[in-house]
Amino acid sequence: MLQNLEADFPEHRARPAGAPHALDGVRVIDFSHFIAGPFATMILADMGAEVIKIEAPRGDDFRQYPPVHPDIGQGAPFLWSNRNKRSVALDLKSEAGLRLARELIATADVVVENFSTGVMERLGLDYASCRRDNPALVYCSVSAYGRQGAFADRLGFDPIAQAESGFISMNGYPDREGVRALSPVMDIGTAMMACNAILGALLARGRTGHGQQVEVALFDSAVLMTGYATLQHVFTGEEPRRHGNTSPDTCPSGAFRARDRSFYINCGSDKIFQRLMAQVLERPDLASHPDYASGAARSARREELFAILDEAFGREPWEHWQARMRAAGVPCGLVRTVGEAVRSPEARERALLTRIPHARLGWVPNLALPIRYSATPLADPAPAPTVGQHTREVLQATLGYTADRLDALQAAGAFGPAERPREARGAPA
Repeated sequence: MLQNLEADFPEHRARPAGAPHALDGVRVIDFSHFIAGPFATMILADMGAEVIKIEAPRGDDFRQYPPVHPDIGQGAPFLWSNRNKRSVALDLKSEAGLRLARELIATADVVVENFSTGVMERLGLDYASCRRDNPALVYCSVSAYGRQGAFADRLGFDPIAQAESGFISMNGYPDREGVRALSPVMDIGTAMMACNAILGALLARGRTGHGQQVEVALFDSAVLMTGYATLQHVFTGEEPRRHGNTSPDTCPSGAFRARDRSFYINCGSDKIFQRLMAQVLERPDLASHPDYASGAARSARREELFAILDEAFGREPWEHWQARMRAAGVPCGLVRTVGEAVRSPEARERALLTRIPHARLGWVPNLALPIRYSATPLADPAPAPTVGQHTREVLQATLGYTADRLDALQAAGAFGPAERPREARGAPA
């Protein structure tokens, strides 16, 4: 497991020494788990916020999503979504642990939570309770269907949001059931929305001096992720149809086969189509043919046009066509596997996947955010923490607790049972 990291991926290049972060001085208390909440707070952490992840003593269940590395007891998905955070393990079922949570919130700029509706109220950690001690607090709740209304009690995960938003119905081939995206696209989209909402609330606080409650729902984000198909439906009354790898809006767009590899082209305009035919395939007769003069005309003749392209592309290897399409300004790209993508020249050029030091493993992989700041570069990545790794450190530095007082809190059960966490024992769940 994790072999060939040094051969396959470059070491992360450190940010300029002394450069500021975009969110220097912002403290986030993160009660979220799984993907949407933690990915949002990781973006904030990458921007330089101090993110304190509050976990139950057993840890976030997402730690055990496979593949789990046996030496650290956490999996690749958790590493992917929790870098640059500090973990504090608190038993919120104990009065001592709950009191510590309240004290930490009182020092915070932002709280993020994605518990089931009603949990934070029962704990006395809801927005109304927290703002009494911290009126400048930005309090972000990420839920499945919102915190109010007839569906507030419903739980939600990414595949359910894909199904109920109509997203699945749009994807796949017309002769079979729609298919979900394997990537948790709704969780990621919701995380980005939550991060944007938090940043907007912090900007507003800078003008007004007041915090506010922020809410982002997975279902709402999923409906947005169906794209402009929603308004197309409202305009026409027709449901989107599944088109496989082709597009209902542009033609020719789809996957084709060169002599050696499959690739994708997207002719999003008449001019691109004309360049494809005249400059790439050397068929100026088709570029100017009235049967192919518009996207609608080409879509009506998609099968015959695709047959022409299939026959032409199959004569030469991908490198031949890539060079010609790049020169002609025709958008194209290989149909890659994930492994090919992260080892591609494009990914290396952008330093997307690198390796970063890890105290126990030597190196772990790190996938960068697609954000480039010129004046406030993102924080250098630190691997996701073990459960409760920073409990004592955070409470000492943030709340001023002494070692003796921390020992007393541990004896009182504030940090959970008096045993080493799973990860410290080196055993996966």
